[in-house]
Amino acid sequence: MSSLLRVKGQIGQHTLLLTTAAVPLTGWAVHAVTLHRQLAATRRDPLTGLLRRDSYTVRARRLLARHCDDTVLVIVDQDHFKAVNDDFGHPAGDAVLAATAARLTAWAGPRAAVGRLGGDEFAVVLELPAARLEQRLAQLVRMLHTPVVLEDGRTVDVAASVGVATPRTVGSRELSLMQRAADAALYDGKHSGRAVLATTAHTTVPSVNGRRAGRPGTAVWGRAA
Repeated sequence: MSSLLRVKGQIGQHTLLLTTAAVPLTGWAVHAVTLHRQLAATRRDPLTGLLRRDSYTVRARRLLARHCDDTVLVIVDQDHFKAVNDDFGHPAGDAVLAATAARLTAWAGPRAAVGRLGGDEFAVVLELPAARLEQRLAQLVRMLHTPVVLEDGRTVDVAASVGVATPRTVGSRELSLMQRAADAALYDGKHSGRAVLATTAHTTVPSVNGRRAGRPGTAVWGRAA
């Protein structure tokens, strides 16, 4: 056999091996993409597209560790949500939750941790310097009080209570403690149309569940029009 034929034979065998090897690799690539999509789906709430609690917690802790005192935690609870379901139907309630999620995502930006904790309660952790905090929270309150227009043209008036915690105001960067403080601050200002900033006193509240009177001297921002 000539040297040319031997080279051609070697090239042909090499090509065959590469082609054969590419078949299972292609199959695994498709499988990997499918697994990735399934994993992403388990990380996100199917209704709102926000992170589920576990995935939100992981991302929120990373942000707190990375940005330290310039990190802000916001807890949002939909006001009068049962009335929306009763008066407009559950599809309208779902639309309100989806709209709230979209507004929180737009407000917080792509680098934030935005999660649905359950029901009509949401949480956001983002980098936000203290100098911009008041302005940004007032903006958030306005967004959360903007009526939601349903697909059939009906308009739903919406409102939300907002509690806020920062490492400086509560004296800790520990996520669970900051969430407890923000939750307590939220219920101090429930139905007030304002964002309430937690203090160290809010960290000692063992549980909230929606029954707290306002605390004297609590900072509030952004009363809704």
